[in-house]
Amino acid sequence: MTNEFEVTPYRVSGEIDYDVLIERFGTKRIDEAMLKRLSRYGPLHPMLRRGLVYSQRDLDWLLNEYDKGNKFSLYTGRGPSGPVHLGHLIPWAFSRYLQDTFKVKMWFQLTDDEKFMFYDHLTLDETKKWGYENALDFIALGFDPELTKIFLDTEYIKTMYPLAVRAAKKITFSTIRAVFGFDNSYNIGSIFFTSIQTVPCFLESVEQGKKIPCLIPCGIDQDPHFRITRDIAEGLGYYKPALIHSKLMPSLAGPEKMSTSGNREMAIFTIDDKKTVKRKTSNAFTGGRVSVEEQRKLGGQPEVCSVHAYFNYFFESDDAKIREMYDECRAGKILCGECKERLFEKVWNFLEVHQKKRLEAKKVLDDFFVRD
Repeated sequence: MTNEFEVTPYRVSGEIDYDVLIERFGTKRIDEAMLKRLSRYGPLHPMLRRGLVYSQRDLDWLLNEYDKGNKFSLYTGRGPSGPVHLGHLIPWAFSRYLQDTFKVKMWFQLTDDEKFMFYDHLTLDETKKWGYENALDFIALGFDPELTKIFLDTEYIKTMYPLAVRAAKKITFSTIRAVFGFDNSYNIGSIFFTSIQTVPCFLESVEQGKKIPCLIPCGIDQDPHFRITRDIAEGLGYYKPALIHSKLMPSLAGPEKMSTSGNREMAIFTIDDKKTVKRKTSNAFTGGRVSVEEQRKLGGQPEVCSVHAYFNYFFESDDAKIREMYDECRAGKILCGECKERLFEKVWNFLEVHQKKRLEAKKVLDDFFVRD
């Protein structure tokens, strides 16, 4: 693996070396000592045990504050440009685990403004529509309505704008250009957007009238936004947000990040029907050999297999079963077709339930939303 890859909130390319990314971004690995500490609050999430949630900023400080009796808030979000795929659910499912474990408030931001400014093919009405659609998937994961607030940027801007303006005054264009690679062709809305993204981690402090710590669970690709936020937070009178990062769920085509805007056949969406899920899992990239005979003789390569990655991230909670599947593949005892069929059954069983919960979420949608 080479170091020729790129990871920003707007571009992910190449085969990511997550060890190198920790060094590039200056984050801290979630080590055995941190896992041991987290286990004191409740059972570890499978993604923590497997190193899929693997990096953090100031998590030790945040837990110290919590141990003193100072609750924190959670903040994550979604840029609504289309339907939700399974990769989007990774930080959300982990956020649900954090809310259940620590009994804390969740702020969920839908950046309809961002996606309108970055995508020429989307109108503001369309990004707003997708925002409400995406919120159904978030609610369907089972967040506590008493501890969860969802908002669209354009509908909550009266509350957000004073904070965003104060943040914007402290962020230079040279910083935005250096962090995100923007040039003079970018519209001024896209340049300003990081100021908006800065605001939600301070909303609980504003609501409570005192400084409240904030933890941001997100994919590692979103970290650059919050490096900027952390640089200016104390100057605005707030704590620096802590972060906990997940690795990026690969597409069905292989190691690259799953994408809404890319080939729709290479991602499974929460609204896909059974026939579509069957087709997509059947066409997934695997680490298999060119023939059954070679597979039996040489074994497969689960470390590069999209099917195995799906089990590892989301569709098998039993660590022993994951290890067994890995070993069977390496030993040539199981064929790719068997793994694909097993994955299809797991994915469809999950989606069948999720889609029912998604329909039920429409009845309570307004209970979760806050607006100006």
